Amino acid sequence: MLLAKRADMKGILPLSVGAATTGLLYREHRMRTKAERLSAATLETLLNAIDANDAQTGGHVRRVATYALILGEAAGLDEHTLHTVERVALFHDIGKLHGALTDIFHDQSKLTPEERRAVRTHPQRGAEVLEPLSAFYPELGKGVLAHHERWDGTGYPRGLKGKRIPLQARVVAIADSFDAITHRRRYSHARSFSDARRAIAAGKGTQFDPELVELFLSPPVLAKIDEAMRHAHMPQKKRRGNRRRGETQPAPDITFRWSSRSRGSPSRDRQL
Repeated sequence: MLLAKRADMKGILPLSVGAATTGLLYREHRMRTKAERLSAATLETLLNAIDANDAQTGGHVRRVATYALILGEAAGLDEHTLHTVERVALFHDIGKLHGALTDIFHDQSKLTPEERRAVRTHPQRGAEVLEPLSAFYPELGKGVLAHHERWDGTGYPRGLKGKRIPLQARVVAIADSFDAITHRRRYSHARSFSDARRAIAAGKGTQFDPELVELFLSPPVLAKIDEAMRHAHMPQKKRRGNRRRGETQPAPDITFRWSSRSRGSPSRDRQL
């Protein structure tokens, strides 16, 4: 009888351990999913804060995200990398919301040398703001920190050169500059699409990754950029009228895809 009970216990024990392990893995998965959703919600809140603080910057980062995604897709980047490019584009200027910089960007006079030095701190400030989310988005802070680095090593804040600059930052740098040139800012006037195209070409191999510049300036990519630029300038009422009846703007999710690819590109202000 005792031997029989021991035999039964030997069969039950592995089953119990297996069930406990499965339960633990399930709970860990649920906790990880909740944490991921919380981090995505935090990004959404930060983007809303950008809009609330400065609608012009909010529009800028969305346009930059649009152009960066177009370039990233043309470069054949995988879906995960495209999401990281989009996030870097959307938050590359979050460091400008710092109290020491807010007045500078809302002043209508030209930047003084001291103000320019202060503005150059915004990549570092942005990376610091995003540091708590690095466990979920490790590329985000690194890309934001590096979006003003230059291909020839003369950028800031660390003077990175060539492919030492994160890919996400290299893509966003081109999109950021293009939008900066084509949109008016207090220290510069908006210029034409052709002017922006020439400026990007002039930065090939010095300011920008030469391979990405060639891709950006290719006719198919420029056509998509031009279309996205026209869409970004379309009056809000007209844009709403183009939606299907009952259709709503999709809410951001963990992938942080801000607009449906089937309805066109997401939206983008200029580099300093």
